[in-house]
Amino acid sequence: MNILLWHVHGSWTTAFVHGRHRYLVPTTPDRGPYGLGRARTYPWPDTATEIHPDDLPTTPIDLVILQRPEEIDLTEQWLHRRPGRDLPAIYVEHNTPKDGDVPHSRHPLADRDDLLIAHVTGFNQLFWDTGTTRTTVVDHGIVPPAVEYTGELDRLAVVINEPVRRWRVTGTDLLPRFAEIAPLDVFGMKVAGLADRLGLPPERVTSHDDIPQATMHAELARRRAYLHLCRWTSLGLSLIEAMAIGMPVVALATTEAVMAVPPGAGALATRVDTLLDATRRFLDEPALARQAGAAARTAARDRYGLDRFLADWDRLLEEEVCASR
Repeated sequence: MNILLWHVHGSWTTAFVHGRHRYLVPTTPDRGPYGLGRARTYPWPDTATEIHPDDLPTTPIDLVILQRPEEIDLTEQWLHRRPGRDLPAIYVEHNTPKDGDVPHSRHPLADRDDLLIAHVTGFNQLFWDTGTTRTTVVDHGIVPPAVEYTGELDRLAVVINEPVRRWRVTGTDLLPRFAEIAPLDVFGMKVAGLADRLGLPPERVTSHDDIPQATMHAELARRRAYLHLCRWTSLGLSLIEAMAIGMPVVALATTEAVMAVPPGAGALATRVDTLLDATRRFLDEPALARQAGAAARTAARDRYGLDRFLADWDRLLEEEVCASR
């Protein structure tokens, strides 16, 4: 198939474009949010092809993957075809509800009969009110990291995008308590200057701002344990990648993390003191950390393997295209 999709979420898209189709990724000269083109810090295959919006009307397209509500109108503007009516459309919902009374959050595409919403976690499907719009869940998948855990450094790794802006959502406010136990290495977008914002010396919190994924994986593997302190999120793919590397996980028992992290793969709790105690044990007992990391790796590769992810998506794509015909 020829599949049109925008580059929105790097890790998810990296897994998705490893399938057996041709992926058309809009690219504009400014490489803005609707024309970002191919990833520059993730390994994408050649089947992910950049395309200028002016070339879309004359390009055969079998299906469009939508990830933001405004892409519906943008597709019609650029293709002169209405998604869901003139060509099959699947809307991928990456996020949990963000505003208002969460248990009653109405999805912006609720009560539609022209497309399907594919949630990336069961947690998302549970919390969004989508009315009569058809929904399904295709659990995340990842490209297996090419490195393995060593845990040689008595340091803790964290991956957060925009930790200052998102603050309590990402558990940024909890980091100083863990920094008292061991130095933190924080990876992600807009993490520069985080130590200053936390009021901590730079030797306790080191920022690694937006580095290539392969480099980040290699650095994660050297740290003793991985911290996942998000209070409210869908499911951070960096958590699954860390588990697949073989890192023991110290995570808040919130959102989809309770399904992703099985017993024995680390520590999962809502009490921060419990997580602090577990962190101390992993730092003091490297053999225990390796044992938990091995369990984490098995769990991540069994549930979030790339082959399963792509097979699930192939079934869904074929169902939607065939149904439209």
